[in-house]
Amino acid sequence: MPGGGLSNSASVLAAACFIAAIASPANAVTLPKAAVEPVEFAALTGWDDDDHAAAYAAFLKSCGAIRHGTPKMRKAKPIYGGLYTACTKAIALGKLDRDRARDFFEQEFRAYRVAASGQSEGFFTGYYEPEVQGSRTRTEEYKVPVYTAPLATIKGKVSKVFGHLDRTQIEEGALAGKGLEICWVKNPVDVFFAQIQGSTRVRLDDGKTMRLNYIASNGHPYTPVGRFLIDRGIIAKEDMSMDRIRDWMEANPEEGKELRRKNRSFVFFQEQPLAEHEECIGAQGVPLTPLRSVAVDKSLHVYGTPIWIDAELPIASERPETPLRRLMIAQDTGSAIVGPARADIYFGYGNDVGSIAGRVKQFGRFVMLVPREVTLSGSGALARDVPLPKPRPGAIVAGIASRP
Repeated sequence: MPGGGLSNSASVLAAACFIAAIASPANAVTLPKAAVEPVEFAALTGWDDDDHAAAYAAFLKSCGAIRHGTPKMRKAKPIYGGLYTACTKAIALGKLDRDRARDFFEQEFRAYRVAASGQSEGFFTGYYEPEVQGSRTRTEEYKVPVYTAPLATIKGKVSKVFGHLDRTQIEEGALAGKGLEICWVKNPVDVFFAQIQGSTRVRLDDGKTMRLNYIASNGHPYTPVGRFLIDRGIIAKEDMSMDRIRDWMEANPEEGKELRRKNRSFVFFQEQPLAEHEECIGAQGVPLTPLRSVAVDKSLHVYGTPIWIDAELPIASERPETPLRRLMIAQDTGSAIVGPARADIYFGYGNDVGSIAGRVKQFGRFVMLVPREVTLSGSGALARDVPLPKPRPGAIVAGIASRP
C-alpha cells in the first residue's frame, strides 16, 4: 500500500462514504466466498469504447421482468430493489444512444471487481443455441425422440419430472407411448448436446423451424462426461471442448452411448412460439442477446445485474487472443455456473457459433455493476502480489454441466 496520510478533504470524503455505507444496513450486501473491491469506471480497460447502447437495450429486456417484482421481493433482495429503481428510470428514458447509455450506467451503478476468495479473476465459458434436423413424426430417418414434460407439470411449473427414471431407462423407451414426443431427430448425440445447451432449433423436414427451450429435468445430478475422456487419456485437459466430445461420440457410437449414459440427468423441452429472428429465452424469462447476455450463479446473483467482462478469448481463432471487453447482463443460469465470478457467455445460435462457444474456457476480469443505493462487500480478499494457483481451465471445462 502507498505510504502517507490522507488529506483533510480526502478524510472527510472517506468518512462520508463510511457513514453512507452504515447508514442503511438493509442495503448492505455481502457476497459469500467472494473478494470484492470497488473500481472506478475510468479504470476499466475498454469501458469508453464499448457500445453501451447495445448493453442498455439488453438491460431494458431484463427491466420488463424486474418491474413485475413485488415490494416483498424488492425488500428481501436489496440488489433487486436497486435494479427496480434503475429500471423505473430506464423505462422512463426509453432508447438511448451510446453516450447517454454510458452516462446512465455510470450514474445509476457503482462498479465492483469480483473474484472467488483468494483469486484475482473470474472464469468464463460460452454457450449457444444449436440447430438439428428433425421431423414432427417418426420416420426411418428420424427415430430418436425429443421429449416434453406432462402438461399438468408444465402448468404447475414443476421443474422435476420422472425422477424415478435415469437417462439409460428413458433412452431405452421408458417413456415411449405416453404422448410426450415433441419431435424426432436423427442422432441421440444431437439430443444430448441440446440438453447441455438448454435449447435448440429443429429444422423440420417440411421446411419449418421448431424452437425448443428447457422446461424440466428428471432431477438427477449432472455428471460431466468430459472428465472420463480425460481420465482415459483420450482428450488432453487443455484440448477439451464440446466439439471434441461430440466428435469422439460420433466416431465411437457404442462407446459414445456408454459415455452419454454416465450422465443420468435428462432434460425435457417445451416448444416456444418464437420467430426465426428471435433469440432463445433465458432463465429470467427474457430473450437473450448474443454477446450481451450471460448465465450466472443464481444463488449469488440477481437477474438483470450488469456484468463487465474483460478477457482474451479464442473467438477469431482457437488461440485466446481476441479481446472481449463488454458490458453484459445476467439473464440466465446453469448448474455448472457456480461461484461469484463465474459467467457463461451467450454467443447466439448455429453450429458454427457453437464451435466458438464450446472452446471458451478463459480467466478474466469480472466486474459487477451494483445499484448506487446498495453497498457491496465480500467475505474474502483478492489475490495480490503472490496469486494463489488457479484451477486448470481444462479441469473446469471437463466439469461443465448443463445450462438449465
